[in-house]
Amino acid sequence: MKYFVVAAIFIASPAWAATLTPTEAAKHIGEQATVEGTASVYVTKGGTAFIDLGGSGRSAPFTGVIFMDKASAVPNVTSYNGKTVDISGTIKEYRGKPEIIISSQSQVTAK
Repeated sequence: MKYFVVAAIFIASPAWAATLTPTEAAKHIGEQATVEGTASVYVTKGGTAFIDLGGSGRSAPFTGVIFMDKASAVPNVTSYNGKTVDISGTIKEYRGKPEIIISSQSQVTAK
């Protein structure tokens, strides 16, 4: 009977999101995770912000995206530039590259 109780606790517990490097993220499309790396931030004239981890621009292996309608939810996004940053959420694929869409400040943490 003790074994059943222990098994039930593990089954009922929420899965912890993994912390991944930017290059590992591509293997985890569709999963909840945290991706950690050095940030390179770019904000378009239209207000969409890109937080590239592990590189910059198209060569970056991972990107966090803040669309302009959510920009106020993550103020001072450029302050992350050059810092080690964690981006959490569901990893999606866009044009063959992993990304997380950021819609709240709680998804981005600078270290």
